[in-house]
Amino acid sequence: MSQRLIVISILGLLLPLTALASDYSGRVLDEEGEPLAGAVVRLSDSGKATVTDIDGAFGFQIKSDKALKATVTYVGFVAQTCVLKPGKPETVRMTPDLTALNEVVVTATRTPKALKDAPVVTRLITADEIKKTDATNIQDLLTEEIPGLEFGFAMSQETSLNMSGFGGNAILFLVDGERLAGETMDNVDYNRLNLENVGQVEIVKGASSALYGANAVGGVVNLISKESKEPWHVNLNSRYRSFGNEWRTGGDINFNTSKWNSNTSVQHSTSEDVRLTDVFDTESAIHQVYGGSTVNVKERLIFRATDNLRFIARGGYFYRTSNRANYTDHYNDYSGGLRSVWQIDGRQNLEISYSYDQYDKARFIADKRTHDHDYSNRQHIAHALYTRSWGANALTVGGDWMNDYLTTYQFTEGGRHSQNSVDAFVQFDWSPLSWLNVIASAREDYFSASKNNAVTGRLATMFKLKPLSIRASYSGGFRAPTLKEMYMSFDMAGIQMIYGNPDLKPERSHNFNVALERSGLVRRGIIPGSYSFTASGYYNYYNSRITTTDFPGDETREEGAMYCNEDGVKVAGLDLNARYRAVMGLGVSLSYNYLHVANRAIDSQFSQPRPHSATWRLDYDKRICSVYKIYASLSGRYLAKPESRYETDSAYSLWKFTLQQSVWKGINVNFVIENLFNYKPKIYYWNSAPTTGRTWTIGLSLNIDEFFK
Repeated sequence: MSQRLIVISILGLLLPLTALASDYSGRVLDEEGEPLAGAVVRLSDSGKATVTDIDGAFGFQIKSDKALKATVTYVGFVAQTCVLKPGKPETVRMTPDLTALNEVVVTATRTPKALKDAPVVTRLITADEIKKTDATNIQDLLTEEIPGLEFGFAMSQETSLNMSGFGGNAILFLVDGERLAGETMDNVDYNRLNLENVGQVEIVKGASSALYGANAVGGVVNLISKESKEPWHVNLNSRYRSFGNEWRTGGDINFNTSKWNSNTSVQHSTSEDVRLTDVFDTESAIHQVYGGSTVNVKERLIFRATDNLRFIARGGYFYRTSNRANYTDHYNDYSGGLRSVWQIDGRQNLEISYSYDQYDKARFIADKRTHDHDYSNRQHIAHALYTRSWGANALTVGGDWMNDYLTTYQFTEGGRHSQNSVDAFVQFDWSPLSWLNVIASAREDYFSASKNNAVTGRLATMFKLKPLSIRASYSGGFRAPTLKEMYMSFDMAGIQMIYGNPDLKPERSHNFNVALERSGLVRRGIIPGSYSFTASGYYNYYNSRITTTDFPGDETREEGAMYCNEDGVKVAGLDLNARYRAVMGLGVSLSYNYLHVANRAIDSQFSQPRPHSATWRLDYDKRICSVYKIYASLSGRYLAKPESRYETDSAYSLWKFTLQQSVWKGINVNFVIENLFNYKPKIYYWNSAPTTGRTWTIGLSLNIDEFFK
């Protein structure tokens, strides 16, 4: 009997101890909901740690019944802090670390390559950065993120771009690698490029015609669609901005099965006119910002026929109105395409695509179409790309055919013109050593209307000499004369006639670039975290630029201006980019651009370069608990006074405060104060900041699918 009492007594003593051992568990996922295997979960108090399994799951048996704080780390992601509660599994979503440079890019080489391994300097703006800027379209995003880039106004208050001295017609904008039809004052319609379904934006400064052909004289901007891996995802969002009483409302719907992926996005925006100056201001070039509305609908459908074969279909419709004092301009775009991607085997890949894009413009007076400003540009493009790899080496060959059709009020009455262009290109990606990568590219383009051809090349190298990476490259660029520049015959509001020139030659550019990059982790010290630093110097010789000159008139045409090729201009500059992201959630980034232009003509697009510009951001990004996450930032932008012989805009800086909060499952609230220090230009020039002072924005975003998780 005494033995039984002893056993019972021992069990009685052990039961309270076992009751103290509680289960603390959870899963670690990326932003798309995919599990992260190998993530380290460390308890803050005890230092006890574990590693997630293949499903991203982790667990602790701890003698406690209290909530415990834990830190989750994973290579390439920002460390997260979470609160674990006994018996309640916690889901931790990790945010990519921008300084890790592990993201994959495609624009610089036309084949997937990790950003840190790309021998051509590429600036990547991720989905997380896009979300934090709360930008409506590509113009808003690039203005905030890229120094040396400026949007201003041109005639009829259309948008004009200047990037490192190059105008909009020298910067090639792509969507998933496809060209865009239409232009507004030599720029594509940036309002078309909304960010509702964009996963990342890649920017390559400098000539890139060896891979992308015409218009890639000064750089390439490629918007790449996102592809959700969740079974379904629905986002609804709305935003109000006090400047112009602007409303933006949108939605994004995604369905994903083993065979199909469908993404549908819709965005609608409206804004009112904003008066910048009073009616007695005779010095300002612009006096008000005109309002308008946009509708943008896009569909992207992916069918996975087999594990190695995918078909991607897309379609889109865009509509914009732009108000004026006595008329309204209407813009429409219809786009579609089909692409097949075949992974033949582990070493060969074949991509074939067709795309169509039609951009139309018309003018309405008192709601009646005038037909005297009709414009329609249509493009049919067929494309093929084949890649063959041998270990770390790869050969890429491809070609394109494009039919370009244009009818416009700027031609003689009833005039319409078209041309065909064909090209072929080849690229070899060679890695003879683990620390050396060389890429060589060559391309030839032919244009039927001007009977011109253009041969361009590129040679880029990358040396990985720890802790530095060194990039050096030469690249050629060209821009073929457009149909408008060859055949225009236009009376510009009675001021003068402007004539096209069928004998125009392509513009040419020769770009040289050297860049140093260093990145790594700070494991010790007061603020451990990760960092990256890049310094890039470039020189660009730009020749045969297409511009206008005085035309004395002849037997059939009155005097005016005619398109011609002008002498070259030399552009040199320096880009500096530094970033630091601390484990505790603090982050800081700084980007600076220096630009010098030599041999510039007074009326050249290079006549008013800003020698210095910079962007910066100080932010705090932290998940406080399972239902609350905060992002707060103070960001800014500085532009020096343009170098010009004329009176022009002065130097200025604009500051912005952003507060974004995830307050519950899928509910996100945004609040922004723009122009924080209430800057107002004394005189509004074409390149002045179009602001009347401090403005504010408030927005709400709902991820409906997260309500059910």
